[in-house]
Order: sequence, then structure tokens, then C-alpha cells
Amino acid sequence: MNRWTFPAIGLAGAAIGAGAVVGYDRIATPDAASRTQIEGVVHDYVLAHPEIIPEAMRRLQDRENGSIVAANRAAIVEPFGSAWAGNPQGDVTLVEYFDYNCGYCRAALPVIDQLLKDDPGVRIVYRDFPILAPSSRDAARVSLAAAQQGKYRAFHDALYAAGPVSAATIAAAAAQTGVAVAPADDAAIDAELAKNMTIAQKLGLTGTPSWVVGDRILSGAMPLDELKRAIATAREG
Repeated sequence: MNRWTFPAIGLAGAAIGAGAVVGYDRIATPDAASRTQIEGVVHDYVLAHPEIIPEAMRRLQDRENGSIVAANRAAIVEPFGSAWAGNPQGDVTLVEYFDYNCGYCRAALPVIDQLLKDDPGVRIVYRDFPILAPSSRDAARVSLAAAQQGKYRAFHDALYAAGPVSAATIAAAAAQTGVAVAPADDAAIDAELAKNMTIAQKLGLTGTPSWVVGDRILSGAMPLDELKRAIATAREG
């Protein structure tokens, strides 16, 4: 049981439809006996078809997440500098909240590359979400400096290629890509990191990678076909 379970059961009952609650719409003010009978039908249906609960929970969660995404859309989908890839005029934006120390984020690199090859209409927006280690924040600061200088993807790829995140690999990636390291008190970078943390908290993100596409929030490593399905759903609107 979690915070979605009981609301989802109610949603599942509502989703059963008129066939399961015969005559309900014809009862203007059902008496206690009628209400008990209707509730019994719903109860029995849910027990007989428990597979509807996960789907009802997903729909309920997507509905609530959609309202949160809509209220913060610009802060989610508008990239910081050049922290994006793909089609700048893409009809769907896939946002990745990631940490350079995250092994699952590293594993997502070829998935994102293949997605960009397969779908010319998608735009990827990268949101630095350094939560795993102090070196994550160090990497994110240089990453965002690269975004200010129009060198985000070059630095992004170079740092991943350099191996585990450390002061040495961050410096090597910056030197390789010609990124000038920003001062420690760069106000724009501080504001971007603070905004990402605030929005992530509103979205309920607890780990990396986390994804936003359309009105949906996805968590964890995602297979290519699952990301494609989420993008297709976003296109359908």
C-alpha cells in the first residue's frame, strides 16, 4: 500500500462503468441499501479483477503529475544555454534529470544517442541534478559553464568518456573541450542548480535518471522502446 492505493481503488471503481453499477445513474438519491449494493458490486469487481488497480494507480499518478508539470513547464523544458541535443524545433521534448556519478545515467547514453538517430523530431534537454556526491556538484558546475559557452554536449560526452568523476577527469574534459571553468560564485550557475533542485522536489524526483516527457514523469533506466512509447503518447497529446 502507498499514498496512491486508496484513491486508485476509487478510480478503479469509477472506471468499471455503467455495466458494473447497473441503474446507478437512474438513482437520483440512492438510499443506504442501494448504496451498499453498489459498493458491494464495485468491491467484488475489484477483487475479481485486481489487474485494474496498477493501471488505475498509474492514471491517477499521471493526472497529478501532469498538473505539476504544467505549472512548471518552462522551468523544466527550457534548456540552460546549450544543454540540449537533437532538433531545436522538435515537436516533443524529453527532459533528463541526471548526475554524472550515476551509473544508470551513463548506461542511458547509447539509448539517448539511438533515440536521436531514430527520431528527428525529438529534442533532449539535460538538467544537471547533482545529488550523489560532492564531485557531482563540481562536475555540474563545469557542465553548466560549458552550456554557457555553447559547448555542453562536447563536455558532457568528454567527461563521461574520461571515466569516474574526479577533479582530474573534470579538468581533463574541460581542457579537451576548451571550456573555461566558471568562478565558484557564478550567480547564473548557482540559480540553475537551485532551480533544478526545487523543481525536482516539486516533481517528487528521488533519484537519477528521471525523465519528463509531455505530462509524464518516468524514473530510472528506461529501455529505448519505452522512451519511444512515452514520446509517442506525448505527440498524441
